[in-house]
Amino acid sequence: MNTKQLRQKILDLAIRGKLVPQDPNDEPASVLLEQIRAEKERLINAGAIKRDKNDYRVDELQYKQLPEGWALARLGKVSAMVTDGEHLTPKRCKEYCGYYLLSARNILDGKISLDNVDYVDAEEYARISKRCNPQRNDILISCSGSVGRVAVVNDDNHYVMVRSAAMVKPIIIISHYIMFALQSAFLQEQISSNKKQVAQANLFQAEIRGLILPLPPLAEQNRIVAAIESAFAVIDEIERNKTDLQAAVAAAKSKILSLAIRGKLVPQDPEDEPIESIIIEKGQSPYEVPNNWIWAKINSICEPQETKKPSGETFRYIDIDAIDNKHHVVIEPKIIPTHNAPSRAAKGVRFGDTLFSMVRPYLENIAFITDDLSNCIASTGFYVCRPHKNALFPLYLYYSMISDYAISGINSYMRGDNSPAIRKNEMDSFLIPLPPIAEQRRIVTVIEAAFEQLDKIAENVMNGV
Repeated sequence: MNTKQLRQKILDLAIRGKLVPQDPNDEPASVLLEQIRAEKERLINAGAIKRDKNDYRVDELQYKQLPEGWALARLGKVSAMVTDGEHLTPKRCKEYCGYYLLSARNILDGKISLDNVDYVDAEEYARISKRCNPQRNDILISCSGSVGRVAVVNDDNHYVMVRSAAMVKPIIIISHYIMFALQSAFLQEQISSNKKQVAQANLFQAEIRGLILPLPPLAEQNRIVAAIESAFAVIDEIERNKTDLQAAVAAAKSKILSLAIRGKLVPQDPEDEPIESIIIEKGQSPYEVPNNWIWAKINSICEPQETKKPSGETFRYIDIDAIDNKHHVVIEPKIIPTHNAPSRAAKGVRFGDTLFSMVRPYLENIAFITDDLSNCIASTGFYVCRPHKNALFPLYLYYSMISDYAISGINSYMRGDNSPAIRKNEMDSFLIPLPPIAEQRRIVTVIEAAFEQLDKIAENVMNGV
């Protein structure tokens, strides 16, 4: 069970009354619902809110073994207001002027993010706040695009919202309990089944009001929230440690590759036949390497790029999106009808090639072509590094190309604003450090053994939850 699954398990236990023990002395939820009804009637009579004409009965609904003292209620029944944000396009300020304009992107599970937030002035705030003015303890839900993220307002900032966010003002109920309930699989499944899909997913006010909420007594809500927050704090620490571990593993791998391409990972053997015996174009030295190493341009140690057009009814296509840029592997080639072949599907690949994306190279879309990918066709956005058999051991070339030296060096040629790229002639002339073939093989053996050990350590820690 990973940490995400663990969080969901805790939330599931919470809304089923299995996270904390029930106390028979707690005032039951039926009394709480009557108090909410009375308070809602008071607010209506005072003109603070409008009467909701919807029928929120849940008598016909089934829920597995609702604990004694609990009740089921529609979210609209226990809220003073459910509304979404401004439907017209607000007049935004370029800089902060005292008032925040929230959208779905600012609602993350458990918190409001003010990264990439918009602003409005006092006049626009006054206009929009007549529709929605999120205040402390109100609940916000993302309801357009990425639907179903939930947060509670925990500060006194001046907020208004656009249509992609919704606001719930609960009556008496603990806001954080509702937030956690809405994050549970039980409520998320309701949200998913109720969202409407046109150009993008949307969750509308009526569907939010109709969400079914398992409601414990008020005292138990407080105990549940405290238990969840305590458990989540532990999980947060585990995730921070895992992030630190992953960063340490990545740094260790980077260091190993750096040592490898500098001749410091394995000892040199004077009996190894140097690459100098092969006629290749040499280049200047970016840094010092052992005496029996040389520097060579990529196009002098790799075969020319192969042009290959799709044939047959369908073909397997490797485009930039097919690369897992964290692990530098091809995830899954697309199977495309040949008559629909994109114009960029024009590069042949075979076992032992290394693909290096010349489009947005900073994303590190680099991958080694394994035997099962030999019949694929790649996008012209890739530079296909096909090692000359007399100069390069394929995996040595691959590890060289994913090293910080290669990635940062090639990225230095990048140009363009919208879709920065590097040119083929710049890839052709990039310099690679070359040890003798025998040493290349020894280097790869040590790299793979070290990487395997690092991955095992990380896996053991990650699965320790």
